[in-house]
Amino acid sequence: MGNLRIKIAKLPEELIAIQAIRRVVFQEEQGVTPELDFDGLDEISEQLIAYLNGQYVGTARIRYLNNKTAKIERLAVIHEARGQGVGRKIMEKALEVIANKNITEVVIHAQEYVRGLHLQLGFKEEGEIFEEAGIRHVKMRKNLEI
Repeated sequence: MGNLRIKIAKLPEELIAIQAIRRVVFQEEQGVTPELDFDGLDEISEQLIAYLNGQYVGTARIRYLNNKTAKIERLAVIHEARGQGVGRKIMEKALEVIANKNITEVVIHAQEYVRGLHLQLGFKEEGEIFEEAGIRHVKMRKNLEI
């Protein structure tokens, strides 16, 4: 897969790269409106950024809902880096960051077509498929307590 590095992004310096990835993946490819994607929560969230061979290729954000629950959102990998496990590695890093804060559960609204990845990572589906930004999603939860 080359040299993949995933880290907590430095804000505001790397926010431009994060927004560029999300603009391509969510807005251009999936038709999400900028207002829905850039919802004002980026600055209060922890952002992850992935580099592959020195190029920005993916991102996700972690939003802490309370002292026991975090939500991983905006997982995005550019087209050229898909199929190489980058999304899985970003999710694994996010789960590690969250676990290190003694947060006991993680929720996600997974796009339906990638729910298999999240099932492999130990998430369980909750409820019915729903639409968010015109895209089919499923709510999923993972308990981090041992």
